[in-house]
Amino acid sequence: MISSKRKVRSTPSQTFLSKTFHWINIISLMLMITSGLQIYNANPVFGGREGWHFPDFILLGGWLGGGRHWHFAAMWLFSLNLLWYGLYIFVTRRWQRRFADGGDLKALQVSQNPKRKNYAWHRLVYTAIIPVLLLAILSGLAMYKPAQLHWLSGLFGSWQTLRTVHFITVPTVILFTIAHSLLALKVGSIRLVKSMFL
Repeated sequence: MISSKRKVRSTPSQTFLSKTFHWINIISLMLMITSGLQIYNANPVFGGREGWHFPDFILLGGWLGGGRHWHFAAMWLFSLNLLWYGLYIFVTRRWQRRFADGGDLKALQVSQNPKRKNYAWHRLVYTAIIPVLLLAILSGLAMYKPAQLHWLSGLFGSWQTLRTVHFITVPTVILFTIAHSLLALKVGSIRLVKSMFL
């Protein structure tokens, strides 16, 4: 008598480096956002000094100088981590599975497979965040060293435009994180998300 066994779906395997890169990204992003809001409160981007302020319990740094110290320290951690992650993806050729190509665009148009479409959206979102991250880093550097990098800050036209662009990258990155997580759930269920952090 042959007993049928239900197939148990294995948990996806992630390398130690992939997990490390993701954890550092989350920690540095949280530090940058909370310290960045501390800087924002000193002179809000919208509405001048009397503009809307963020509550103290989500701020890091205690004052303008403290927020700046935290923000720039976390910025270097975040930027270097992205650089190393980019090199890691390039050397291991993971970019072939991570980033969108023509096949993903075609799948969104003609594929009848919902999972294939979710996979294509996942890769497109993953690819689209790259210019946003570069814009966040470059606009941040332009504000960090406006005299030394005057050519960079000059590309944004005015100081207010520079501050606005940098500020807008924050909710964009947060929306990416949410979309990235939801699409990961659709593509690989909670097992895929767990595999990246546990």
